[in-house]
Amino acid sequence: MTLLFLMYLPPYSPELNPIEIVWKHLKYHWRRFVTWSKEELFEQVQNLMAEIGSNFKISFT
Repeated sequence: MTLLFLMYLPPYSPELNPIEIVWKHLKYHWRRFVTWSKEELFEQVQNLMAEIGSNFKISFT
């Protein structure tokens, strides 16, 4: 039997939404936008995701 815990969050709380954290860092990383090919863009996303790692954790306490 699996226990399920429901956590009610405010309607809009970007600091608790993991994808919002990732987009924030992507936008900061690409602030000085240059023209990239699809391959370069993919490589940049991969590099950024590798850098994020466990640095960003959400604590609900």
